Amino acid sequence: MRILRGLGGTVLWLLACILGLVAVILCVTVLLLPVGIPLLRVARRMFATAGRMMLPRALAHPVKSAKDSLGETGSKAGSSVSDIADNATTKPSRMPWRRNKRLSFG
Repeated sequence: MRILRGLGGTVLWLLACILGLVAVILCVTVLLLPVGIPLLRVARRMFATAGRMMLPRALAHPVKSAKDSLGETGSKAGSSVSDIADNATTKPSRMPWRRNKRLSFG
């Protein structure tokens, strides 16, 4: 299966190279610039997909593989961390010169 994914990623990478070259040529031609820019975006996405296809699953999607290995514990930990982060954010004072200055004695 890895060999097929690697082969597919290689073919997709080659197609992205060709499409990127065509897009650059279209961008040089000022009249076809509106066609070349979207083609460059498509080529960039194809490069990213080809790179992810060539990597093992744990490297291509590290968060997904970590969640799968932790199961329910990972989702509980993630939700508790997000709850703590929501509670920790405070609204900044509108008048910073009127901040309460507390003295700590130890």
